[in-house]
Amino acid sequence: MAHSRVTQWATMTRTWWIYDANYQCPFKTAYRLLPYLQGLNKPVYHNDSDVGDHVVVFNTKHIAMRGDFWRTFKHFHHTKFAGGFSRASAWRVHEMDPTRILERAVYSCLAGVETRKMMMKRLHLYPEEDVPEKILENVTGQIRQVQIVPKKLTDYSQEEIDKFPKLFEYPEDYDVEGYKRENRQEPDQHTSMKWRLK
Repeated sequence: MAHSRVTQWATMTRTWWIYDANYQCPFKTAYRLLPYLQGLNKPVYHNDSDVGDHVVVFNTKHIAMRGDFWRTFKHFHHTKFAGGFSRASAWRVHEMDPTRILERAVYSCLAGVETRKMMMKRLHLYPEEDVPEKILENVTGQIRQVQIVPKKLTDYSQEEIDKFPKLFEYPEDYDVEGYKRENRQEPDQHTSMKWRLK
């Protein structure tokens, strides 16, 4: 009897999940978070019932967008008054509010759901890793990332770099820093008077 009571409580309660958005696409991330916000991972799910869980997302400031989406993807807004339409590029919106892009991506994925605003209240977004301790105490599960986080060269030790097989060796007289603008011997085609468009 007691066992079934605990199982029922574990099924009906709202659990807290955590997700790291570092180097993750916001649009793919939105679809990954959707089942947890709606409660699709529970056996008691129904369209008319609000049984979703809480989702804590951190590192939203370090999301990644493919291609030139930072420049071409637009966010639209209208105040419902005459002349109240405005649009802004994704990079500009991200500079003003680092959590806004992921918030709007999740909100648009929940289109047509009547309890969308209630689900959005259970989505907790933080731009960096500083999540309040009161929220971290409630977290019981972790959501797997959508994309593999790339490893920087600074993350490898010098021993690992030396062990990596080299394809070729630079000559001793090769100028490694020659690609920088101040070290170029020839004039830059974009700034010199000879190549400037008239």
